[in-house]
Amino acid sequence: TLVHELGHAVGAILTGRFVHGMKIRMNHSGEAVSSGRGKLGSVISGSLGYPAPAIVGAVQLWCVTQGYTAMALFVGGIILVLTLLVIRNLFGFLVVAVSAAASAALWVWATPEQQSYVLLIIAIALLVGSVRGLATVIGVHTRRRDQLNTSDAYLLFKRTGVPSVF
Repeated sequence: TLVHELGHAVGAILTGRFVHGMKIRMNHSGEAVSSGRGKLGSVISGSLGYPAPAIVGAVQLWCVTQGYTAMALFVGGIILVLTLLVIRNLFGFLVVAVSAAASAALWVWATPEQQSYVLLIIAIALLVGSVRGLATVIGVHTRRRDQLNTSDAYLLFKRTGVPSVF
């Protein structure tokens, strides 16, 4: 959920939007709020949540295989610390703070081999989680249609008219 919401935030920032805040909830839902001009930024921001876990997982996997594990931990830790500036609920703050502390601890005290194993596990979890996220979206659109308002794909359909399947 954190990486999904960070995907929305990064999409917003890359398109010149202002990120007002993010929330991460205990029920695995989240929210990223941004504002700015034009529909394109909103669409890009709304679209980047779903692929974000797969992208981050693939980048982490690449970093492990290419020997950039410490750099990945450092960059990830900096992103997490910056995320603390936009988290707007206590549970979300705790998730981000613990993640940042774990990243820092691994970067400072773990051996390169230990760092690699941890990042490999996280990368695999993100890649598997991205498939799980797709299954969840499909489930909302096929079996739990009363929950459509929680689906980014549905919200993008409402903004663009492009069918949710895309």
